[in-house]
Amino acid sequence: MVVYDKEASSSSQTLPPFPREDTPLLARPRKLSSQGKTFANVFIAIVGSGVLGLPYTFKKTGWVFGSLMLFSVAFFTYYCMMLLIHTRRKLDSVHGLSKIASFGDLGFAVCGPIGRLSVDIMIVLAQAGFCVSYLIFISNTLAFVINYSGPDRILGLAPKSLYLWACFPFQLGLNSIPTLTHLAPLSIFADVVDLGAMGVVMVEDVMIFLQNRPALQAFGGFSVFFYGLGVAVYAFEGIGMILPLESEAKDKDKFGKILALCMAFIALLYGSFGVLGYFAFGEETKDIITTNFGQGLVSTLVQMGLCINLFFTLPLMMNPVFEVVERRFNDSRYCLWLRWVMVFVVSLVALLVPNFADFLSLVGSSVCVALGFVLPALFHLMVFKEELSWHGMLLDGTFVVLGVVIGVSGTWSSIAAILAPTA
Repeated sequence: MVVYDKEASSSSQTLPPFPREDTPLLARPRKLSSQGKTFANVFIAIVGSGVLGLPYTFKKTGWVFGSLMLFSVAFFTYYCMMLLIHTRRKLDSVHGLSKIASFGDLGFAVCGPIGRLSVDIMIVLAQAGFCVSYLIFISNTLAFVINYSGPDRILGLAPKSLYLWACFPFQLGLNSIPTLTHLAPLSIFADVVDLGAMGVVMVEDVMIFLQNRPALQAFGGFSVFFYGLGVAVYAFEGIGMILPLESEAKDKDKFGKILALCMAFIALLYGSFGVLGYFAFGEETKDIITTNFGQGLVSTLVQMGLCINLFFTLPLMMNPVFEVVERRFNDSRYCLWLRWVMVFVVSLVALLVPNFADFLSLVGSSVCVALGFVLPALFHLMVFKEELSWHGMLLDGTFVVLGVVIGVSGTWSSIAAILAPTA
C-alpha cells in the first residue's frame, strides 16, 4: 500500500489547511460535540429533499418492496460510513496522518492525487445534483400553489421556468456569501421548518387514507428495482460529512453507536413518510407528494414551508461545489464569477429535468452509489488488504463490484425514466 503524506508529497499535493468539500453546514465549533449534538448533526447532514420523492417511489416499487429496499440501503450506508471511519483511524494510528479531516483527504492519503480528484468529481456532481432537485421542487411547487390560469407562457417562459428564474437573482446573492458562518441561522431555521412540514404531511396522509383507502400494491416487480434503489441511496446520502462529524465528537468510541441510532431513526422516519404518502393516494401519488394535497390553507403553508427550507438550504449545499472549484481553478481564493457560473449551470439543468423523483433516482444511482458504497469499500480494501481475511476482502470487493453494476444499471434505468414520454 502506498500512503501519501504531507511530508512526502509536493506542495501541490499536500493536505490543505483550508475548508474542503465537506465543511459542516454549521460553522465548526471550537468545543467537541456531545452525544446529543452529534446525533443532531448527523441527522441534519443526511435528511434532505430525497424524502419528498419516497411516496412516488413506493408507488412504483410497491410499499413492501420499497420498505425492504429502504431499510437495506440504510444498513449498508451505515456499514460503509463505518468503513470510512475505520480506514481513517487506521491511517492515523499507523502512519500518523493526522490531517485527514475529510473524504477528499482520505482519498489523497490512500490513492494520491487521483484519489482526491475522484472524490472531488463525485462530491461536485452529487452536491450540484442535490441543488438541481431543490430547484425542481421549488419551481414545480410554486407553479402548483400559485395555480396561474392565464396564458400558457409569460415573456416566452412557462410558469415553472418563470418561477425558477425569479429565484435566480436571490440565489446569486445568497451564494455570494463567502462564509458558512453567516448562513448557520438559516440552516437551523430551514431544518425546523422541514421537520414541522414533514409532520403535518404525515398527519394529513393518515386522515386521507382513513377516508379513501385506495388500492395498493406490495411488490412492483424487478423492473423498478434500480429506480427505487437510486432514490433510496439519494435519500441517505451524507457520507461526505461523516469524517468531519466524527472528528468533532467528544466521545469517539461511541460515535458508531450514535450513528447507528441516528440511521435507524431516519430510516423509520423515511419509511413512515413514504408508506403513509403512498397509502393516502395510491396510484394517484405524484412525484412530489405535497402536490397531492390540493389548494387548502394547510397544504399551501406546508408546501411554502418546504420551499423556504430548500431555498435557504441550497447555498449551504452549493458550498462544497464552490470549495472544490475555487481550490482547483483559483488557488482556493474566493471567486464571485465562478460561483455565479455554477449557480447558473445548476439552474439551467433544473429547467431540463421534468420529474423530481426521476432526477433523485439518477443522482442516487450514479454519483451517490459511487460515494456511498464503491469508494469507501475500495479505500478500506486498499488500506486493510494485508490484514483482512479472505471473506473480508470478498465483502469489500463485493461492495465495489455490485456498486459499479448497480450504478451503471440504475443510471440507465433513471435516464430511461426521464426520457420516457409522459402519459
